[in-house]
Amino acid sequence: GCRMIVICVMDDHGGMLFNHRRQSQDRILRAWILQRTKGKKLWMNAYSYEQFAAESAPHIVVSQQFLHEAAAGDYCFVETCHLKAVESRIEAVIVYRWNRSYPTDFWLDLALTPPHWVQTHTAEFAGNSHPCITEEIYLPAAHGEET
Repeated sequence: GCRMIVICVMDDHGGMLFNHRRQSQDRILRAWILQRTKGKKLWMNAYSYEQFAAESAPHIVVSQQFLHEAAAGDYCFVETCHLKAVESRIEAVIVYRWNRSYPTDFWLDLALTPPHWVQTHTAEFAGNSHPCITEEIYLPAAHGEET
């Protein structure tokens, strides 16, 4: 069945947080994410909403339990959560890479590599504070073989 789409942002080592704070943020990346998720729900927790609050996007839903509440086809912006426990419910993972190395103590806990995941898309764009941000999309390898 159809499941949620996860969006996360990381550095060259899969790092997402340092000392309970996001490594970095970028205004153009936020706009890119809001545009990509338009017309769908974009779930996130209160911590993530801090950086989106000024954009007043009506499709953002804030909940601490968002990974369990998101419905099929909804987007989940993940900064502070582990994903291994909900991996079977993920339809796709959209990764934005800073193309930098930052101090890290919290990493993405999914290995987005074969045989479990396949990268299907990559694109680059210029951010506001980051000259090059890479967008990558990963799908479960068994996609299209559902019984």
